[in-house]
Amino acid sequence: MSAAVVGEDGVARCPWGSAGVLRDYHDVEWGMPVRGEAEMFERLSLEGAQAGLSWLTILNKRDRYREVFRGFDVDAVAAMTDADLETALLDAGIVRNRAKVESVRRNARAAVELRPDGGLEAFVEGFAPTRTPRPRTTAQLPTTSPESLALSKALKKRGFSFVGPTTMYALFEATGIVDTHLTGCHRRNSSGRWDA
Repeated sequence: MSAAVVGEDGVARCPWGSAGVLRDYHDVEWGMPVRGEAEMFERLSLEGAQAGLSWLTILNKRDRYREVFRGFDVDAVAAMTDADLETALLDAGIVRNRAKVESVRRNARAAVELRPDGGLEAFVEGFAPTRTPRPRTTAQLPTTSPESLALSKALKKRGFSFVGPTTMYALFEATGIVDTHLTGCHRRNSSGRWDA
């Protein structure tokens, strides 16, 4: 049961974001809204890649993911060939799991199909809860919600993969759709979407 941790700079943060690359990610990016199809697609893809792994592993590989998957431009990824995916599977700069690599292209193609209905960003936002958690400690952090379960089911129905309810809850957290910064953290309500 960890509460917010005060760092050497005197700033209180969520315990996972107290040092190094994770601190930078916590302080600058995590929990902030994203705008645009490519931004949401990147977060969706990276959360899927993280399934079963540490977020630090994915964060350290993110720059290479951006190169391999064409800046997460949905049209460019949707157009990747089988040969492109085989090349990606040889790249030690990403997680070389065939199912996860293939899911990025599959999900890009599914995202293209969402455009007539408002696109990926609007689709994900459409499942935003009306309330957000107010965790004081890490023991109070949820890992799923009825909304993340509903989003997972809806995306799977539309042809997406690696979009389970826990992964979709992590997407909600990463993009500020829910705010799970601990109540003692200086970043609580940094998205401006929720009351602190």
